[in-house]
Amino acid sequence: MEAIELIYRNDIGVSFYWKDNKNKIQVIFREMGFHLDVIELKLFREKVVEGLAESYCKECRAKNCRSLLLKTPSEKIDLAVNREELEQLNDLMGATILKFEMNDYLTNFSAN
Repeated sequence: MEAIELIYRNDIGVSFYWKDNKNKIQVIFREMGFHLDVIELKLFREKVVEGLAESYCKECRAKNCRSLLLKTPSEKIDLAVNREELEQLNDLMGATILKFEMNDYLTNFSAN
């Protein structure tokens, strides 16, 4: 674990960057990993926020129902997710972006 720098973790996943490549962020959730730059991560999060705004089966009582399709940074891949997963992904990505950019700012600020 010495090769990575943890950014954020919650119930659905974890985000970190490899110490030898601080320009890309690894986001892992549900047995999937995405290696993204900050712009790609922000675009992915926009898709999550759009998914949260969409309607879903309000009457559905199934806990594992994944009735929402989430667009990913890859045009060829969509993920089937449920509302709870979207909320957790929103938290994971939002906190990751905030912490990564804050760390980047502080690093650049202290260098000046």
